[in-house]
Amino acid sequence: MGEVCKEKNSESWLSVMWRICNFFMSVFFALATYVQINDPDAGLWMVGYGVPAVLCASIGLNPHMTETLPWRRIADLHVMISTAVVAILGWRLCKERITDILQEEEGREFSGLMVTLVSLLLCRHSGRSPVGMFRVSTATAITVFPFVAWLYYYINTELRANWPSHCKTAI
Repeated sequence: MGEVCKEKNSESWLSVMWRICNFFMSVFFALATYVQINDPDAGLWMVGYGVPAVLCASIGLNPHMTETLPWRRIADLHVMISTAVVAILGWRLCKERITDILQEEEGREFSGLMVTLVSLLLCRHSGRSPVGMFRVSTATAITVFPFVAWLYYYINTELRANWPSHCKTAI
């Protein structure tokens, strides 16, 4: 009996953490959507971040949402298109031998899409059964990373010195 209670407590704690991670990822993707407003190809990137914002918010509200056909189809389509764009951007970065990717527009786009891809792939089929420690730990790391990176670049303005003007006015 004691083991069953411990398992239920662990599952409920993990479930709460999973929902919190998805809410925070939704906030991050919403912020990423907002800062695209002054980008030359804003519409494309606003959809690229807006879709994961809505998908993550829906998981935060109802974790079993990932098992509905509309959620899966939208997520799969987004993952498929994002994977193609990541491959193109990755090839370009590799071909041009760019090592400091956050100093290049394509590198920032590549990084942002990688965060969306990993996040959506992590969410896939998460509603089938209780989320485990590995998934929640990975989700926590993925959730913390973009906020810490954004804060780091926001505080260290010299890192943004060579960025185009539309990137310097972001939050």
